[in-house]
Amino acid sequence: MSADEATPESAWAKVQKLFRTTAFKLSLAYLVVFAACAVVALGYVAWNARRVLDDQIVSTIDAEINGLSEQYNAGGLRRLINVVERRSREPGASLYLVTTAAGEHVVGNVAEVPAAILSRPGQVETAYARGSTDGEVHRAIVRIFTLPGGFRLLVGRDTEERDRLRAVIGRAFGSSLAVVVLLGVVGGWFVASRVLARVDAMTETTRAIMAGNLGDRLRLAGNGDELDRLALNLNRMLERIGELMRGLREVSDNIAHDLKTPLTRLRNRAEAALAGSDSPEALRAALEGVIEESDGLIRVFNALLMIARLEADDRGAALGTLDLGPVVRGVGELYEALAEEQGVSLTVAAPDGLGVTGNRELIGQALANLIDNAIKYGRRGGGTIAVAAARAGDTIRLSVSDSGPGIPEAERGRVLDRFVRLEAARSAPGFGLGLSLVNAVVRLHHGSLALEDNAPGLRVVVTLPARAEERQSIVPDTGSRTML
Repeated sequence: MSADEATPESAWAKVQKLFRTTAFKLSLAYLVVFAACAVVALGYVAWNARRVLDDQIVSTIDAEINGLSEQYNAGGLRRLINVVERRSREPGASLYLVTTAAGEHVVGNVAEVPAAILSRPGQVETAYARGSTDGEVHRAIVRIFTLPGGFRLLVGRDTEERDRLRAVIGRAFGSSLAVVVLLGVVGGWFVASRVLARVDAMTETTRAIMAGNLGDRLRLAGNGDELDRLALNLNRMLERIGELMRGLREVSDNIAHDLKTPLTRLRNRAEAALAGSDSPEALRAALEGVIEESDGLIRVFNALLMIARLEADDRGAALGTLDLGPVVRGVGELYEALAEEQGVSLTVAAPDGLGVTGNRELIGQALANLIDNAIKYGRRGGGTIAVAAARAGDTIRLSVSDSGPGIPEAERGRVLDRFVRLEAARSAPGFGLGLSLVNAVVRLHHGSLALEDNAPGLRVVVTLPARAEERQSIVPDTGSRTML
């Protein structure tokens, strides 16, 4: 173990690792969005509150003006000045001021306003100073009127309540934003730490798997979230990798055991030819035997290569729509003479119109392997071999039945592996690759293979999807058929 691996991870490194997680970044993104929404919402509330208060102030000013207008109409300027003087002494936010044409103060509770305001009739928001606040500046909404004789009348309302409400909203906005940020950071840390803990657990498991413990699997939380789905798919991938590794080990072992005999036989024949053959005929016969053994080994390796390519979906020829009926009948015709020679009755029943999506050569080779096996082992029963193809709902069922010794139910799953030969079949020629090749072809065509009891004998049933959509799929170039 290196020094870096032995050193515990520092707290700051853990924090940095947490900040780099996608969950934390997403939490921060959500925080920014929520904060922006909060700013917009509170800003809208503040703007509406100010507008409502301004409307109330203007309404109050209008009411004051209406009252003063009535007083002015009833008693003239003197009565207006008396009313303004009385109202100026009353506590409240209302503002009154009467000045001369030169801007001199006559009566009112406003000590000072900008001179430009008095010369501009109408409504305006301005600064002013009260007489009792020692020149302290306030803000107010006022309306200016010009009276006969050049006198000016100012009626207004202090905006202190509005400003106080705005300050309250501002403080609420600041505290709310702080709470949102705090909760967002804490929530992001909590979510990210939980996600990071699960990711770290998955990382530790993958390290154990890379170290050689292929039996380990990623743990599922059971809540069906995206990490669970990822772990489930990775576990399935690991299962498939494990199957391929087991198959590779089995193939290696089987090659070492099953091919040792023909290779030894090949060497012995060549050695015997060199040692004891003193005539051209004997040497020719020895060489023919060597070539025959070599051809057998070549067929074995070709079959192994084809099975490997099919199982890896290594593609070399297009799948197309084909009618299975003529294919089955054609392969049956090829084996009629061989079946008759072996004393076996071969019957074929395959109507037209059995459309599938597949490769004619591969399906034909798989069927040829099944018929060859049925003749090879079924002849012992002295009965018949029946080949049938028929539609079954959305599938096409292709079956090859014989009356031989059959396969025990406990061994039916094992015989699909490479180089597996039962004891009863040891005396027959072959290497135990025929059913493995058939199974690989069936899996490539998205079908299923089943071994059933024919009572007596064996029935092999291949089920393929019917009327499948045409799709371009590549499979290996089959070349000549190989019977193993």
